[in-house]
Amino acid sequence: MVSISFSAARRAALASLLTLGALAASGPAWAQDKLLRIGIQKSSALHTLQKATGSLEQRLQPLGVRVKWVEFPAGPQLLEGLNVGAVDVGYVGEAPPIFAQAAGAQFVYIGNDPASPQAEAIVVPKDSPIRSVADLKGRKVVLNKGSNVHYLLARLVEQAGIKLADLQVVYLAPADARAAFESRNVDAWVIWDPFLAAAEKQIGARALADGRGVVNNHQYYLAQRDYATRNPQVIQALFAASVEDGAWLKAHLKQAAARIAPLQGLPVEVVELALQRQAFNVKPITPAVAADQQKIADTFAELKLIPRPIQVSDAVLVQAQP
Repeated sequence: MVSISFSAARRAALASLLTLGALAASGPAWAQDKLLRIGIQKSSALHTLQKATGSLEQRLQPLGVRVKWVEFPAGPQLLEGLNVGAVDVGYVGEAPPIFAQAAGAQFVYIGNDPASPQAEAIVVPKDSPIRSVADLKGRKVVLNKGSNVHYLLARLVEQAGIKLADLQVVYLAPADARAAFESRNVDAWVIWDPFLAAAEKQIGARALADGRGVVNNHQYYLAQRDYATRNPQVIQALFAASVEDGAWLKAHLKQAAARIAPLQGLPVEVVELALQRQAFNVKPITPAVAADQQKIADTFAELKLIPRPIQVSDAVLVQAQP
C-alpha cells in the first residue's frame, strides 16, 4: 500500500494554515455528524487515491467520523446527489455548479483548488492544417455541452476575433467525442484531463490552445449548507487531508500515477501527464474566486445555456472572520 504521510510538524502546520473554524456560522451549536458522505468522480485522481489508501478515514478517526465514498459518472449527477441529500460534500469542476444553481439546486461552495489552466485544451489531429483558433472558423468542433471547456472555447474564439456562431459546434460526451475526433468526423475537440492527456499520448492529438492566460479552470468543493455549518471540524479535516495528500501526490508523481492508473482504467503515462497539470491545495472560497465563477455564469447566461442569470455569491458559504 502507498503510504501517504508527513511529519507531525508538517501536519500541525497544515492544520494551522487551514483552520476553518470560521465555517461554523453564528447561531445555536450543532451536534457533529458521525458520517461524511463524499461524492467524487472517477476522473478525480486525488480522491481516487484517498479512497484507495484510507487517508481521509485516518484523518477523521479522532473525530469519530466515518467516510462513505459515492462515485458519480459526471458533475451534473453529483450535484443532483448533493441537492437531494444523497451526499454531504462533493468535488466538481466550474460548470456543473452553475447549471445546478440556475436550476434551483441547494448547495454551497466551501473551497477550491488552485487554477489548472493547462488541464483543458482544444486539440486537433497531429497532421491537421489548423494552426490557430481563428482557423476554426467554419470548422466542426466537438465538446461536452455546458462543461468547463464550453467556457474555454467561448473565451478563446472571442480572443481570436471570431464568434461561436462562426463554428459548427457539435455536442457529445467525452467517449463519443473522442470517437468522432479519431474518425475525423470533426476537426477539433475541446476536452479536459485525463481525456486530454489520453488523446495526446494515445493518438498523438496536438494542443491548439489551452487555458493559460484565458481561464482558470478551478475545481470546487461543494457541500450541503446545513452540513457545512454544523460540521466545521469535519470540513477542516477534509481540507487538511486533501492538502497533505495532494502535496504527497505532486512530490511522487510516478508512484502516484502507478497507483491511480489501474483504478481509473488508464495507462500510467496518461495519468502522470494529467497529474503534472493539476494543482491540489484547497483553500476556502475568496471573493476573487467567486468573481471568476460569476464571469462563467454570466457567459453561460448570455449564450442561453442556463435558463436565468444567477448570483454565484448566493451559494458561497459566508465565513466569519476569526
